[in-house]
Amino acid sequence: MSDIDFVKIDEKWQKHWKDTGLYRTPAVPDQSKKMYLLEMFAYPSGEIHIGHFMIYTIGDVLWRYYRMNGRDLIHPFGWDAFGLPAEQAAIKRNIHPEKWTEGNIKVSRTTLERLGISYDWDREVVTCRPDYYMWSQWIFLKLYEKGLTFQGEALVNWCTECNTVLANEQVDAKGMCWRHPEQVVEKRFLKQWYFRITEYAQRLLDGLDKLEESWPSSTVAKQRNWIGRSEGAKITFKVKETGDELPVFTTRPDTIYGVTFMAIAPDAQLMRKLADRCPNSSAVKAYIKKSLVKSEIERTSEGVEKDGVDTGFCVENPFNKETVPLFVADYVLAGYGSGAVMAVPAHDERDFAFARRYGLPIVPVIRPPDKEPLVAEEMENAYTAPGVMHSSGPFDGLDSIEGIRKTSEYASEKGFGCATVNFKLRDWLISRQRYWGAPIPIVHCEKCGTVPIPEKELPVLLPKVNDFIPKGRSPLEEVPEFMNTECPECGGAARRDPDTMDTFVCSSWYHLRYSDPKNEDRPWDKKAVDSWLPVDLYIGGADHAIGHLIYFRFITKVLNDLGFVSCDEPATTLFHHGMVYDEQGRKMSKSLGNVVSPVALVDEWGVDIPRTSMLFLAPPDREIHWTGAGMVGAKRFLARWASLADSLLESGATIQGALPPDPEPGEVPEHDKKYFRCVHQAIRKVTRDIEAIEFNTAIAFMMELLNDFNGYKPADSSIASYVLGVLPRLMGPVAPHLAEELWERAGGEPSVFNAPWPAFNKAACMEEEVKLPVQVKGKVRAVINVHKGCSKEDALETALSEENVKRYIENKESIKKVVFVPDKIMNLIT
Repeated sequence: MSDIDFVKIDEKWQKHWKDTGLYRTPAVPDQSKKMYLLEMFAYPSGEIHIGHFMIYTIGDVLWRYYRMNGRDLIHPFGWDAFGLPAEQAAIKRNIHPEKWTEGNIKVSRTTLERLGISYDWDREVVTCRPDYYMWSQWIFLKLYEKGLTFQGEALVNWCTECNTVLANEQVDAKGMCWRHPEQVVEKRFLKQWYFRITEYAQRLLDGLDKLEESWPSSTVAKQRNWIGRSEGAKITFKVKETGDELPVFTTRPDTIYGVTFMAIAPDAQLMRKLADRCPNSSAVKAYIKKSLVKSEIERTSEGVEKDGVDTGFCVENPFNKETVPLFVADYVLAGYGSGAVMAVPAHDERDFAFARRYGLPIVPVIRPPDKEPLVAEEMENAYTAPGVMHSSGPFDGLDSIEGIRKTSEYASEKGFGCATVNFKLRDWLISRQRYWGAPIPIVHCEKCGTVPIPEKELPVLLPKVNDFIPKGRSPLEEVPEFMNTECPECGGAARRDPDTMDTFVCSSWYHLRYSDPKNEDRPWDKKAVDSWLPVDLYIGGADHAIGHLIYFRFITKVLNDLGFVSCDEPATTLFHHGMVYDEQGRKMSKSLGNVVSPVALVDEWGVDIPRTSMLFLAPPDREIHWTGAGMVGAKRFLARWASLADSLLESGATIQGALPPDPEPGEVPEHDKKYFRCVHQAIRKVTRDIEAIEFNTAIAFMMELLNDFNGYKPADSSIASYVLGVLPRLMGPVAPHLAEELWERAGGEPSVFNAPWPAFNKAACMEEEVKLPVQVKGKVRAVINVHKGCSKEDALETALSEENVKRYIENKESIKKVVFVPDKIMNLIT
């Protein structure tokens, strides 16, 4: 097999896998063996490029490995087919989004099948088809029934390029659109639909505790920060001239006596109410207009000078009855608390800078411990550390930490405040003024108001229209046959809601539909979904840390509360893959014209060569720079592997009928002991690294094994047969087509992926033994036998199994330090 036709064996084995249903999901999994393996939803953007190839190959390697380890697997695939990417591509090409999307799905699926990826295509879902989006509408209705949806007018993010609303998570840190990184996001007031994700803020935060060990720490940290829990007090001030209440949230109620002005966000709801009535109305309105074109990052950055306008109104402090001026200031955000802050310049840096700029009083009310009170005129910065309260009425002399509790209790007793918790997380804005999305299942009736569509009338079908270009409002508003309908309650004339749902709604529950994708009566059968959920390994990009990954956690928790699923976290383990870049270090993107099609590669090289080359470049969680330079080396490696199998066949080795039993080390002829040991060391290392998703080093160990077998002449055909049976199984996850070919030539049947993963024998891995003293508390407590060159980890494992060592060590966690000199001594310091 020195001149292997890789393309030909691709065709042969892919047909075999399809004909035999190799990728088919078991109807009911054994719960002790169940494994739900899932890659994140794909946008059907057309041709799959090398970046997609890498992502989907990660899952494929693991599917093959875990199948050979006896797991019952579900490995489905589908298309996140609604939303901006498909619609904008269709607009650009003057093609209807449905035609564009369905065409891309066909092309993309053909490519994935050509790559031999192990998807169960019987479970494919497509979000833009009514048999899927009717259940997105059903989920909307269930949240509506639970009181978790509402319609409200608010200032929203608006991208003039997309011509639609964006959720907060779709605006990057620089205030740019997630789809158009050069487009500054504007603010507009619109009436929109929201999901009350804030009702689940604490649940989402608490759930992260269970995910800390199995999700990337960076993603857990980002979610914690995005949810943003703060403990403090809610205190209600009053606008003196109008009587309007001005509630504020503060984490430092102990500084309440140092308030010298109030600041309200230009986009706060109360500010809209006050703008026309305040004494400085014209200046206030001009300032609000100017502020609303700024991004949040511009408004809140530390290096940006804080500005504002005096409204002319005063606010009364409920603690001391003093009045202070009310400013509108854009460093205050409407989305935090009520959109207003009590400004304490002496103890807050932003308030300090603002006060100095506008000549406002600075009143210190917290002094450093064991020091005299601060003097305002001598302060160069705000004092923000804890200390002792002073100039604070009945709270003088209290430690400021205790003062936080005492002032909160006082506010509660007097009826103008209470201790509370605040979250940065905002409710999920789901309305989109776009055509290509799932219609919102609501009608508006003059008599009955807002009325949900009855479940029996789902789906609310997206009408086929010719003019789907957004014009600042939903294109569906221009379709009278869609908009005009009857009220489900009174039967009178009504109008449908013209907006469509955020595509993230459709991708928030797709993992559940895969369990029962053909069900026409309900989104899934509960027994089916509970038999597979939660997802055991979820593979996707880190860019979804605070978007999709929060949304699908939220929807799973809601459906759990409603009794539709038994799990309340959708995925137990999360793996973030790296990105693929070109030779110039640019991310592969159609817009840059630098994508590499795997189709061209596999037409020339077959699937296994580019697959092996790609997996060898770097660990899957790191970025790779694709040049194609490793193709020749990958081909040489696979050819050498095949040549080794050939040489074993020529020596008379075979696995015809059944795998030979694994020999015990004592049964191996002296001539073969070295090679037998090398095989088991390779099995151990490759097993460890595939489970750790470190495929590049797994391949490196396979290469080492080839070098170990250079010039091998078997002395015993039974040992040769054993090695012959190991080789195709060991390489199966990496180069599946060639593995099948070698398996068949060796006499194996019916598929290498129905054979067990090769087990390693610890004794067989042992090299020349040495005696290693183990010290605990300065004295030798045991002498253990380890192989020469044994690692610290293996030596420690052996040492901890010794009774006399266990007598002096309570548990592994009690070991503070391990001093290890290979082949000489181990000292355990407790």
